[in-house]
Amino acid sequence: MEAVFSYIIGLGAAVMMPIIFTILGVCIGINFSKALKSGLYVGVGFVGLGVITGLLTSALGPALQDVVNIYGLELQVFDMGWPAAASVAYNTLVGSFIIPVCLGVNLLLLLLGCTRTVNIDLWNYWHFAFIGAVIYFMTGSVAWGFFAAIICYIVTLVLADVTAKKFQGFYSGMEGISIPQPFCQGFMPFAVVINKALDYVPGINKVNIDSEGMKKKFGLFGEPLFLGVIIGIIIGCLACKDTQELIDKIPTTLGLGIKMGAVMELIPRITSLFIEGLKPISEATRELIAKKFGEDKELYIGMSPALVIGHPTTLVVSLLLIPVTLVLAVVLPGNQFLPLASLAGMFYVFVMVLPYTNGNVLRSFIVGLVVIALGLYFVTMMAGDFTMAAHDVATAHPDDKAVQVPEGFQAGALDFASSPIAFAIYACIKYISYIGAGILTLCTIALVAWNRIRINKK
Repeated sequence: MEAVFSYIIGLGAAVMMPIIFTILGVCIGINFSKALKSGLYVGVGFVGLGVITGLLTSALGPALQDVVNIYGLELQVFDMGWPAAASVAYNTLVGSFIIPVCLGVNLLLLLLGCTRTVNIDLWNYWHFAFIGAVIYFMTGSVAWGFFAAIICYIVTLVLADVTAKKFQGFYSGMEGISIPQPFCQGFMPFAVVINKALDYVPGINKVNIDSEGMKKKFGLFGEPLFLGVIIGIIIGCLACKDTQELIDKIPTTLGLGIKMGAVMELIPRITSLFIEGLKPISEATRELIAKKFGEDKELYIGMSPALVIGHPTTLVVSLLLIPVTLVLAVVLPGNQFLPLASLAGMFYVFVMVLPYTNGNVLRSFIVGLVVIALGLYFVTMMAGDFTMAAHDVATAHPDDKAVQVPEGFQAGALDFASSPIAFAIYACIKYISYIGAGILTLCTIALVAWNRIRINKK
């Protein structure tokens, strides 16, 4: 079983999504060629997104490392980045079986009428494996590890159901889709609470500028493309230790600006491929369910948040938060985590924030500021136990340099380790043990029961 699912994960979303979508499309009545074309669009979208993310990482990484070296910003928790964190998560005992276990839980909840989401986003199952692996190494118990992973999975499915209509209403072309990714869903409650609180703050409650409003108000300066170029040039300048180096690095600095601008411009174009691929599948699914079970019945296809990270507000706010996050990491008392490799994942913070701020740039930025500040502390507090997992995987795979933790450092990653859901599960089990497990169990059962009642009412 481990070998089978390791092989599937190794193929990647770009290869497996066309296969999954073709099979799914044929099963719901779409002709083979149309189903295959839909799958290929989604697969090509993942390839393009991987290329652009790689461009961002390769361009931004060296410049940020120079900034760290010049200003002495080094802290004690090393940023492994999400690929290494995922590798650590999957290469533990819990991670090896996380996909079949979670798929079984998903099927059970579907049969019991407790969820409407079918989570086919297998490549983000590493989030559930991550919290399971951390708890496994913290407690030394496989049972505790699977308990944490399953609790996280069930809570995420419920949140995906609850937020599906809001998500579909905000992002065009996402009918029939939900986002069962705990990293994104963990920030949704903060978006709801902070957005409501900002309604009572004089001045801020009058500001209602979305991405289109920024373009109208600031012209070229409000364009994600132009902001990308400017932020890239500023970071390039900060990576120079003196005036002479600044002059010498003018081509490099300008090149960084253009690459950042390219990322901002190309991501929306690539993510449009996902919409084109998903549309026939989501339409056919809705028609089939309406025909077989009635108009009131719905089923959501749980997909990756990568589908919608090209929204202009997400791009603008993520870009602005990159330098702000570095400053926060240095000035926040008690924080030991300096995000570098994880900064490319900043776009995913806002996927479930925007539907609740209605794409408002200022409000989204404030929500991002709060959750990132808290997330830095979450990563710092989980670093010791995550390091144990990383060392175990590094010992078993000595040739895999990505999972090696530098001497004298602890391991961390902004992706998911900064999630409120992950930290809540971790804190309950670490600090109040069986009482915490009881609280988590009761809260999860209550959520599932409430979701079932909510579904039945509709």
